[in-house]
Amino acid sequence: MKIEKILFVVTSHEELGNTGKKTGLWIEEFAAPYYKFHDLGKEIVIASPKGGQAPIDPKSDLPENQTEATKRYYSDKETQDKLSNTVPLSSVSESDFDAIFYPGGHGPMWDLPDNKDSIKLIESFYNNGKPVALVCHAPVALKNVKTPDGEWLVKGKKIAAFTNDEEAAVELTEVVPFLLEDMLIERGANFQKGENWKPFVTQEGVLITGQNPASSVLAADTLLKYAEELVEKEV
Repeated sequence: MKIEKILFVVTSHEELGNTGKKTGLWIEEFAAPYYKFHDLGKEIVIASPKGGQAPIDPKSDLPENQTEATKRYYSDKETQDKLSNTVPLSSVSESDFDAIFYPGGHGPMWDLPDNKDSIKLIESFYNNGKPVALVCHAPVALKNVKTPDGEWLVKGKKIAAFTNDEEAAVELTEVVPFLLEDMLIERGANFQKGENWKPFVTQEGVLITGQNPASSVLAADTLLKYAEELVEKEV
């Protein structure tokens, strides 16, 4: 399976619960995989529930959270413009893409679990054997996704996501609408985790999930490696 065109799905949500603070996309989780794919010549379209400007979590802009990828992003007007002009999720179709990638940040906890367009897209990519990768808080988008036989998609599958311990470490346990780890376990997932803040990714066929911001590049690499293996099998 050749991966030429990738759909990125990012959050449109910027309110951090009732705290009066802002949230959104964690910029490193977008930038690092984006440039990984971009530098390999992949075509990337960025979509969000509302379209337009994707909010960036202000904390992800702090000096201690900067990486080579985020520095590159902030000197790259073309990509900044793309993130400012995301297309509405309702306007994209699985048939136009080879894979789908969801960066995290806390924003997805509010606007992706129940988003019908997102659910439909994930189900369509998964059912058509196309890679679905989600990182950090983005696996929340799997909450209401089902298999063709009506089971929760995550049921019985190895899934990684932002852990309860990591949520406690950033002191947002009482702010998020629910704990991601708890929800996935309730849905029947075989929840997996590595060390806090270290790269950790699980794969179940086309479904690839990463635990935290540090896992974003590993998730992208896993997606590419899986696609290469499929190509080799086809030859």
